[in-house]
Amino acid sequence: MGRTSEIIVLARSAEEVMEPLTRQGWNTEWPKPFIRIEEGMFDNWGRPHGACFTWVIQFDKALWHGLLAHLESLAWPDPYSVQVLVRDQDDHCFGLWMIYDGKLVEVPLPRTEREPFGSSVTGILSRTDSPYT
Repeated sequence: MGRTSEIIVLARSAEEVMEPLTRQGWNTEWPKPFIRIEEGMFDNWGRPHGACFTWVIQFDKALWHGLLAHLESLAWPDPYSVQVLVRDQDDHCFGLWMIYDGKLVEVPLPRTEREPFGSSVTGILSRTDSPYT
């Protein structure tokens, strides 16, 4: 049975950097493209406003090894605005990754803990305050 992971990239003024990643087959390791989320999607007009800050992708399997390093290597116009949200299918919530000193680093979230898991790129992120853990 396959695993799924969702990744959301938030970054200010990154349309040019992310555009190649929105093309089908942009990388042989990750054949699915990122989907650009236009802010016009939320105003009932469906028209792009020119600025996009959000891109999403879902992987059917944990085949996205190296994706965080790839995102880290991009020439972000505003690296301080880059946020990457990652949720593997067994995670209780999205994990937050941000660029610090040129590296994408997971930002510790209150009341969460990450445990290694062999079928996951990042391990499993659990809420420590959840009654369902």
